[in-house]
Amino acid sequence: MAERDPYQVLGVSRDSSDAEIKKAFRKLARQFHPDRNDGSASAEARFKEVQAAYDSIGTAEARRKHEQEQMFGGFGGGGGNPFAGRGGFGGMGGMGGMEEVLSQMFGKSAGSPPPRSAPRPPQERGHNANAWIDLTPEEAKRGGSFNITYTQLIPGTHGSIDRKRRTLKVTVKPKSKHGSEIRIKDQGHGHPQGLNGDLIVTIRVDPGEGCHWDGDRIVKEVEVPYSTLVLGGKVTVTLPDGVKGKITIPPLSQVGDRQRVKDIDIEFTLAEIEDLNESQTDAIQALRDSGL
Repeated sequence: MAERDPYQVLGVSRDSSDAEIKKAFRKLARQFHPDRNDGSASAEARFKEVQAAYDSIGTAEARRKHEQEQMFGGFGGGGGNPFAGRGGFGGMGGMGGMEEVLSQMFGKSAGSPPPRSAPRPPQERGHNANAWIDLTPEEAKRGGSFNITYTQLIPGTHGSIDRKRRTLKVTVKPKSKHGSEIRIKDQGHGHPQGLNGDLIVTIRVDPGEGCHWDGDRIVKEVEVPYSTLVLGGKVTVTLPDGVKGKITIPPLSQVGDRQRVKDIDIEFTLAEIEDLNESQTDAIQALRDSGL
């Protein structure tokens, strides 16, 4: 199975900074860490994929190498005789070469059937490029034409790579789903000796305020006080459609735990503390003294 694009794995754009990429990596690594998923094989595989993606694009130097590998990673070939293996006279050694020349000149050969032409190898292509298009739920349902901008890698002189910003109009079918893909032929990265790859456009549907996508699931982060995480209790949740309600937090819950509400995953985050009064400070100190 082909590896997924590391930018897509981490959910970041190609223009993201080191800090933005690291933040996305830490969030996903925490979410899929095997210690937090009871040894789930799928979570472990996802964790390794996230780690590999960060290794590929976590720094500016790593991103530069990744772009070079995208451009030249599968091209093969190299030095040596550029005409080797492509026919030719081969030094005119033996009658085989002479008969081939006569056959080409007169349409027949002396005393032997005409040689079969070697099958033409498939033309090499550049790597596929990836882009995203962000739509509201209404736009995804309605469909239409939308402009996208992406970076195309083009072979330059002396083995260099030129980055070209391109804008294309993309047609989205009605009732398109989040994560569905549109393939645009020959609009991907270039090849120094062949055709361009394709452009793969992934549709991202806005999940609503305070929400994000994890695969095909909508996730909404909800702040939970530390005491409620430890002791359990209830917190108020506002769903993207504006409906409010209370959910029950089980005792000894952890940051990153999730609870399913309708078609949304509610993910627990630790509520930020801006200030403590005297009694709260005493309570925290007592917890520390007791080993918590």
